[in-house]
Amino acid sequence: MPDTNDGYYEALWPRSPRQSKVKALAKRLDTLNGKTIAQVWDQVFRGDEVFEFLEEGIKARYPDVKFVSWKAFGNTHGSDERAVVAALPEKFKAKEVDAVISGMGC
Repeated sequence: MPDTNDGYYEALWPRSPRQSKVKALAKRLDTLNGKTIAQVWDQVFRGDEVFEFLEEGIKARYPDVKFVSWKAFGNTHGSDERAVVAALPEKFKAKEVDAVISGMGC
């Protein structure tokens, strides 16, 4: 069978066109004093320990900051992670959250 492609072959790019638009980042907070920070954890790597250290360090610099524990939000990496993540905005609003620390992964 004769070769009709002269050494050239069709190739497919493995990536699809971008499906989402780039969004602007949220405005940075001027200070953490008087703000409420949510802790969100995927329960994969020692977040229970890390969040304690973060709280201690942040409170030393911003004594009026408040935290909402990761326990209030559920596991963002478990079998029901889609539902947990989908519920986060409403939970943040209900708890008057100003900022989020999301961790940890490995």
